[in-house]
Amino acid sequence: MREISEKTIDTIATHPLQSWAWGEFRKKWGNEVVRFSFGQITVHKLYFLPFKVAIFNKGPKPTKKMIEELRDYASKNNILFVKLEPNVLKNNSDISLLKEHGAISGKTLFTPSTFTIDLTKSEDDLLKSFNQKTRYNIRLAEKKGVTIKEDNSDKAFETYWRLTEETAKRQGFFVHTKKYHELMWSTMHKAGVAHILSATFDKKTLAAWILFIWKDTLYYPYGASSDEYKNVMAPNLMMWEAIKFGKRHKLKSFDLWGREEGKGFTKFKEGYNPKIVEFLGTWDLVCSPLYWGYRIAEYLRWKILKFKAKFS
Repeated sequence: MREISEKTIDTIATHPLQSWAWGEFRKKWGNEVVRFSFGQITVHKLYFLPFKVAIFNKGPKPTKKMIEELRDYASKNNILFVKLEPNVLKNNSDISLLKEHGAISGKTLFTPSTFTIDLTKSEDDLLKSFNQKTRYNIRLAEKKGVTIKEDNSDKAFETYWRLTEETAKRQGFFVHTKKYHELMWSTMHKAGVAHILSATFDKKTLAAWILFIWKDTLYYPYGASSDEYKNVMAPNLMMWEAIKFGKRHKLKSFDLWGREEGKGFTKFKEGYNPKIVEFLGTWDLVCSPLYWGYRIAEYLRWKILKFKAKFS
């Protein structure tokens, strides 16, 4: 397979997880990264087994040629399946193509839908569109003296990580290690993609978000907050300032990185009157009959991880 250049990858990438920088981060983390003319996959070894799985996150519209290339590579490299989560709007023709070529619905890594905010609108029009309670909370945070600023220093990252640990413990969810976040941050920030916004009140940082800029879109992949001073509504002002941050960079859209029915943070995002966007979803391109054994083992693994996160 011929070498694919950084320029080629970044030209075709419609999402930061398909950027060259993200691939370099995954290499540093220990994954094998394989680049094709249509995008890049990460290859993951299975513990204690001579098999691998591949993940193709936020790739382009699936085609017969793409699927054939992926299946051919998988068959030659002991890969059980390729997980596909295309950065493509939901449509019946692409779903039919995937099914026709042996792909089945798989366990999601990304939610199948997200929220987006149109950054081409004026600030006044955006603010008017928000939920009344959201507007009130923004004004309250401003009145209380909450300040939002971009701070990409080492100290800001350390604060972000401290708040991430605090948030994960409080809400009982699994997060990657500090080393993972350090590698992600250093690589993506150096590439000009990642930025940290911090919300401060009474000389304390109450929230820290890492935002990605990719082409004409702002993304909100990582965020954490303190349980202190909840009454000053720092996250509400943070979101509003993130929107204005995107407008200052002349971006067209703000992707809020996921939507899950019934979750508290989804309700928070809904206050900003975002548009719901549905993707093709998650598809496993099965390349080995051993795939089904893997599915059972993976189900049990995630049950254990969630249990540990809840009680650690």
